Amino acid sequence: MKKLLSMLTIGASLVALVPQAASADTLAVAVAANFSAPMQKIASGFEAATGHTLQIAVGSTGRFYAQIQNGAPFDVLLAADTTTPEKLVNEGLALAESRQTYAIGTLMLYSQNPSLVDNQGEVLKKGDFSKIALADPKLAPYGKAALQTLEALGLAKTLEPKFVYGESIGQAWQFVVTENAALGFVAGSQVASLGKEAAGSHWVIPQHLYTPLRQDMVILNRAKDNQAARALVKWLHGTEALGIIKSFGYGIDTATAHP
Repeated sequence: MKKLLSMLTIGASLVALVPQAASADTLAVAVAANFSAPMQKIASGFEAATGHTLQIAVGSTGRFYAQIQNGAPFDVLLAADTTTPEKLVNEGLALAESRQTYAIGTLMLYSQNPSLVDNQGEVLKKGDFSKIALADPKLAPYGKAALQTLEALGLAKTLEPKFVYGESIGQAWQFVVTENAALGFVAGSQVASLGKEAAGSHWVIPQHLYTPLRQDMVILNRAKDNQAARALVKWLHGTEALGIIKSFGYGIDTATAHP
């Protein structure tokens, strides 16, 4: 009997050591296409530090919104705008207290041709190209910003016959880097991901030409009791993640950042 009690005591002690590992969880995270590259780096650090696993889906914010409305099993959304997370909160599909800005994006006009895009965007007025790529403004905030830019410049109608739409900014980027479009409106983070190997030409679009690309994240109702989801939100405002976000050319909302 004493031996049995001793074994039970040892077993209880071993169980007491398990909770930290057992608390590790898998999160399904929907990530706006412009944030794909930095999120991959952020995920590695987060998983190593917490033991949680991230299953990342990349796509357009508008498409994710429709999928979430139809019951898609995502735990966290990293959108490319503020309005989509706000709508999800208002519709009772996401937690209001979790909605925060994680990055502020930059819009660029980019071409693989190193001499095509000038630093004032005069190439748009000349129109000396066959196709220009942009994300679908109905689905992607970066596409909406691109259209706002062209409207502000008075060029939207003139250039519309040359538009090549991507479902997301990721697809618009592919059109440009594969040269299926001579140039296109892309995310600054995509150009930054090329690093020193970037050989093309670009114009950083002045931010007064489009609505600021504040990007919010939100925890969805499915994960309301999931501590891993809250850990990810906190991690995205931590020193390591902020360093990665800044390295890809994003701005930071200092009001929500913390060590």
